[in-house]
Amino acid sequence: MSANAIANPVPAQPAIAVPPTLDAALDPEFLSQALASVSGGAAVTSVETVEVLKTVATKVRFAVTFGGSDEKHGFCLKGLLDVDERTAMGGSTCVLESDFYLKVAPVVNVRVPEAVAVITDRDAQQSVQIMRDLIAGGAHFCSALEAFDADQALASLGQLASLHAGSAFLDGAPWIKPRAAELARANYVSPEQLQELMDGPRKQGVPAHVLSAAKLIEGVKALADRDEARPQFMIHGDSHAGNNFRTADGPGLIDWQLLQRGGWALDVAYHLCAVLPVELAEKEERRLMGEYCAMMRGHGFDMPGEEEAWTQYREAVMYGYYLWAITKRVDPPIIVQFFNRLGNAAARHDSFALLGVS
Repeated sequence: MSANAIANPVPAQPAIAVPPTLDAALDPEFLSQALASVSGGAAVTSVETVEVLKTVATKVRFAVTFGGSDEKHGFCLKGLLDVDERTAMGGSTCVLESDFYLKVAPVVNVRVPEAVAVITDRDAQQSVQIMRDLIAGGAHFCSALEAFDADQALASLGQLASLHAGSAFLDGAPWIKPRAAELARANYVSPEQLQELMDGPRKQGVPAHVLSAAKLIEGVKALADRDEARPQFMIHGDSHAGNNFRTADGPGLIDWQLLQRGGWALDVAYHLCAVLPVELAEKEERRLMGEYCAMMRGHGFDMPGEEEAWTQYREAVMYGYYLWAITKRVDPPIIVQFFNRLGNAAARHDSFALLGVS
């Protein structure tokens, strides 16, 4: 391991039931068993809820004390809690995220929250992760409503490059799927439903010629066809600003529910076009893409030449644009911001035409 390597430990896997509700997740008896690997077996004597964030999954920050000490220890638990039967069917993404912390995080040089325990029921396809509370440790979580500058985008690109550099892991990991391609072909929403979303408040400031749902569905399918024929990398799959954090040691990544195999440009184009304001992306994105390619060559990868890389990048914008076109369960201002940035990117890069969609 190099001097600059990030050591991500393998979390414990206590053989206990996955909590279905927030109350169950914060029950002292459950937490005593879940946190035994960090408490030395001491019982949890108090639980204090610090913050609850709920989109599809619930993330709860909490502090506990263990028997024999008054010291508070901060953690964050993530999982599908208090959800209906339909939402619970998405539990496989929670299992995927737990498997990232168990199998991938310990072997890649990427800064992630320290997962101390994962509890998984593979038959029911449900899982929760318990991590150290990064905010309590001084970390800053980024937001769609807080734009990156070029230097910050370059730093976070470095984390993506470090992840992609671990792509040899894919050879023994058939469980990491080509999710972008699967999503493109899954008929997740009908053209009519998607058009209704695109005609809502999120369309403000987006050029009219990229606001066709039928063209967007056709475009993301065309991208999937091209992307599958290219070298496959282990990619994050959802590298927007809200899934990035910053610490005194450097930036890091969270939310691994869309971990997948795919072309490098899916991550890079989505990331840069989502985190940079439109005017700054226009000015800096090609240079930053080149910096990313240079990082990958430094990791020993044979990257395409500048023009071919730029073409792949321009096409790949379609992936992030589609993700934010179909997004519903996120605060509306965030949806509007990301849809605006990615829609404008699809327009300036002429992504539809590049993919043969007219």
